[in-house]
Amino acid sequence: MAKTWVLDTETKGTGAHMVPLEKLLQQPAKERDLATITLAPQPSRDPVEPPEPPVPLRFKVVDVLGARELARDISLRAALGLLEDMSTVLDARVYVWMPIPQRYSSSMDFTKDLLDKTGVVVAPGTGFGAAGEGYVRVSLCDTEARLREAGLRMAKANLRY
Repeated sequence: MAKTWVLDTETKGTGAHMVPLEKLLQQPAKERDLATITLAPQPSRDPVEPPEPPVPLRFKVVDVLGARELARDISLRAALGLLEDMSTVLDARVYVWMPIPQRYSSSMDFTKDLLDKTGVVVAPGTGFGAAGEGYVRVSLCDTEARLREAGLRMAKANLRY
């Protein structure tokens, strides 16, 4: 069995040294109690501001094959309404443009960090031109289970919006 060693600071001014725990426990309890230090987290002195409420997502719906914009700056409900007339899921490619978290300086930096920490792949906005900087394009063309897994990985890596 391995020995447990502790730092003995009761050395009468000669400096601290390591001793086996058993030796320290042989000292009178009064002496041991005085040497015990308990560290507790300090309460925060700065008031914690509540997070800002999330901004509702807005969507743009584009018919890529027909090269026309169907709607711009609409709600999710309205976007889904536009997609109801499609005959098969093969007719649609659904992407969400999401702003990158403020702590990142570029969409490429966020994309690399996301891949390194979670294995989740998104397209950096700069791949679609200068106006895409500050955003990433997220494809929703996968199963609900895989999309949920990607979200859980992002949350676990503290990559939240």
